[in-house]
This record gives sequence, C-alpha cells and structure tokens, in this order.
Amino acid sequence: MTPANLLALGAIALWASLAALGVALSHVPPFLLTGLSLLVGCLIALPLSRFDLRQWRVPLSTLAIGVYGLFGFHFLLFIALRHAPPVQANLVNYLWPLGIVVMAPLFLPAVSLTTRHVLAALLGFAGAALAILGGTGDAGEARWAWGYIPALGSAFIWASYSLLTQRVRAFPTAAIGSFALISGLLALLCHALLEPSVALSSRDLGLIAVLGLGPLGGAFFLWDAALKRGDARQIGVLSFLTPLLSTLTLLVMRGETPSVAVGMAAAMIVGAAVLATRQQKA
Repeated sequence: MTPANLLALGAIALWASLAALGVALSHVPPFLLTGLSLLVGCLIALPLSRFDLRQWRVPLSTLAIGVYGLFGFHFLLFIALRHAPPVQANLVNYLWPLGIVVMAPLFLPAVSLTTRHVLAALLGFAGAALAILGGTGDAGEARWAWGYIPALGSAFIWASYSLLTQRVRAFPTAAIGSFALISGLLALLCHALLEPSVALSSRDLGLIAVLGLGPLGGAFFLWDAALKRGDARQIGVLSFLTPLLSTLTLLVMRGETPSVAVGMAAAMIVGAAVLATRQQKA
C-alpha cells in the first residue's frame, strides 16, 4: 500500500460518515449546515500552509471550479438526504465515481468512450434505479421521491468538478482552503436570504465541527494530496469503496437492516464503476 493510497483511504473513511452526519443534522437548514461546515473545514488550510495565505491564491477560473464543486455538491446532497429515503439517495449520489469515467471524454480530449464504458454506465444507472425502487427492507415499499433529482445532480457536480480540476494549472493543496472559505460564505449568505433563523444546540455545533473537520474538510485535503502523489487510476478504484462504507454507516446509525434490493444496487453501482475503470487502465 503506497502512501498516496493510504491518503486516499483516509479521505474515503471520512466521506463514509458524510450521509450519517447529514441525517443527524437534518433539522439544520441546508445552507446554514453547508456554510458552517465548510468554514470549519477551511481552517485546516492554515497549518497546512504554515499560515502563508499566498498558498490559498488561485486564478479566478480555478476558484470558480472549486466553489462549484464544494458548494454545489454538498448543498444538493443535503437536500437529497431530507427529501428522499437516505439510504437510496446516498447510493444515487455515489454514482460520481462512475460519472468521472463515463464523462471523461467530454472534459478531457485525450480520453475516449468505449463500448465497455457504455455498458458500465447502463449497469450503474440500473443499480441506481433499483436503489430508488427497492425500499430499505423495513419499509418494503417502493416509491419515488423528488429528492433523487438533487442526489443525481450532486453526483454530476462532483464528477465534473473532479474532471475540471485536471484541466487547470496545478495548485497547492492548501488552496482548497480558499474553495471552502468562499463556498462557506456563499452558503451563509444564501441562508440569510432564503432560510429561517434557527437556534443551534451544543450538540449541533459539535456535530458541525466534526462534519467540517472530517468529510467537509479533512477529506478534501487528503484526496488532493493523494492525487498529487499517486496513480489516479488506482485511487479511482479505491473510491468505489465509498458508497459501500457510507451506506453501511448510514444503515447502522438508523438501526436498519439492508434489503436484498439495496445490497444488489450497491453491488451493481460499484461493479459498474470497477468495470469502466479496468477498461480505462488497459
């Protein structure tokens, strides 16, 4: 196991807690939750840059991509988790590893789409449909919820953000602090304009701190460091552990037993992504 892969596994472990923390904080307005968490997360860049804010500076186009990714992805994910069954919405959101592979030809001219990529995409979306319609086991009732649309949107944003960062000039990992800072301030502005004021308990503040230091902070820095040091193809394969770990964490937190449909959906989504990546490595 290379150091880069260990960094990637650290990010994956933190991301596995994202959906569970989002559900635990579902009573907090999503703009407020996103904003506060990202502001906490941006603080990690201070010691990482040795308090040299010049490392936070990036071209405006790169900053726009970062804000699009961090702000857009998490806001849509939190919306999805409170307007659709969380386990299924979480699985749909984790179509992003497959999206990176399938959408690569649209963003990276040197990459082509093969027949195997198309088959993998069909398998992955079939898995998402099964997750949506299959129920959680306890409820046992298939139903549509509009929250699946933002779940799919969050997957698209993270996949496209990941690809767009490969088209810009290299930047230091500490610059992710600027992505999180601007995204957090934008989210708080939206909260002030669009959401009701709420009182946060000490428990809420503690969970928001964990969210900011973990899946909405530390994970971004670990992921960027891993990609800068290792083989992106190997790291991409490791990322397919995320939906399984995240779904398992969410089920445990909710005290639910996974249904056969949810298990099959997870296997199909992960299998499709691995299939597509193996072709990419060839």
